[in-house]
Amino acid sequence: MRGLVVFVCLVVFVDTVFYAAITPILPELSDEYDLSKTAAGVLAAAYPAGTFVGALPGGWLAARAGTRPTVLLGLGLLVVSSLAFAFADSIVVLDVARFVQGIGGAASWAGALGWLIGAAPRERRGELIGTALAAAIVGALFGPVLGAAAVALGQAPVFAFVAGMGAAMMAWALRLRAAQPEGDSRLRTLLASLADRRVGAGMWLTALPGLLFGTLAVLGPLRMDELGAGATAIAAAWLIGAALEAIINPLVGRLSDRRGRLIPSIAGVVGGALVMLALPWPSSAWVLGGLVIVAAPLIGTLWTPAMAMLSDGAEAFGVAQGFAFALVNLAWATGQTAGAAGSAWLADAAGDQVPYFVLAGICLLTLAMLVRRRARVAV
Repeated sequence: MRGLVVFVCLVVFVDTVFYAAITPILPELSDEYDLSKTAAGVLAAAYPAGTFVGALPGGWLAARAGTRPTVLLGLGLLVVSSLAFAFADSIVVLDVARFVQGIGGAASWAGALGWLIGAAPRERRGELIGTALAAAIVGALFGPVLGAAAVALGQAPVFAFVAGMGAAMMAWALRLRAAQPEGDSRLRTLLASLADRRVGAGMWLTALPGLLFGTLAVLGPLRMDELGAGATAIAAAWLIGAALEAIINPLVGRLSDRRGRLIPSIAGVVGGALVMLALPWPSSAWVLGGLVIVAAPLIGTLWTPAMAMLSDGAEAFGVAQGFAFALVNLAWATGQTAGAAGSAWLADAAGDQVPYFVLAGICLLTLAMLVRRRARVAV
C-alpha cells in the first residue's frame, strides 16, 4: 500500500508541476505574443478545457481497461505535450500543448486516484485523498519555480526535463502490480449516482475552488506584474501559498474522516469568500502577494472533503472509483476553465473587481446551502 501511495503522489506531482509552471511566465508570454487578458486566460484555461474533454473517456478507460493503462496513457500525453511546449514558436502551439496535457491529466488522475481509492480502507479514504492532493499541491508549489527557471534558462531545457520525468514515471508504472477494475463502468450508472446528494455536492465543491483558483491564477500574476513584481516574486508567492496548502490537506482529510465532510467544506467556503472580497484592493505587489499566500490554504481546504464526499456517494451506487473520478475531473475542469477564461474576459470588460465580487457572492450562496444542509443533518 505504501508503494502505491508514493507512486500516486508522484503521478499527480509531475502533472501539476507542468500545469502550474505557467503562472510566473504568463506575463512574459503575454508580452512576447502581445496577448490581451482574454488571450492569456485562454492559454491558462487550455489545460482545464482539455481535462473537461478527457474526463469521461479517462474515467471510463480506468474502469474498463484498468488503472495502469490509463495512467500510462496520461503520462504519455504529458511527455508529448511537454516537448511541444518546450519547442513551441507560436501561441497556437502553446494553446494546443496545454490542451493535450489537460487530456492527459484527466487520464492520469482518473487512473491514479481510482487505483488508490480502490485499494484504500474506507475509514482512511479522506486521509489518503488528502495525502495525494498534498503531493499535487507540492507539484503546484514547484510549478512556479519551474516556470521561473524557464524564464531564466529558456523553455526548451526546462520542459524537456518535465518530459523526462513523465517517461521515468511510465517505466515505474510498468513495474507496479495493479488490481483488476472493480465496480460498474456504465455511463447510466454514473449518471444515476448524481441522484445522491453527496455526488452533486462533491462536484460543486470541487468546481468552486477550481473557479476561484482559475481566476486567481490569471488575474493575480498579471496584477502583480503591473505593480512591479518580477517572475521570481510571483513564483515565490505561489510557492509559499502552495506549501501551506500542502501541509493542511492531509489534516483536513483526517478531519473529514472523523467529523464528516461538511465542517471543513464550510470553513473553505468562508475562506474563499473573504479572500475574494479582499483581492481587488491592494495597490502594492507585496500586499497582493501576501493575499495570494493566504488564499491558497483557505480555498484549498475544499478539495479533500469534496472529493471524499463524491467518492462516498458514487460508491453507494456501485460505480467504479476510476469512473467516479471522471466527475471530479469534470467538475474541476469546468470551474478552472470558467475561472481562467471567463473571469479574464469579465476583467477585460469591467475591471478586476467584478469577477472577484461575483465569486465572493457565489461563495456566500454556497455557504448558506451548506449551513442549511448541516442543520438538516443535525436534526
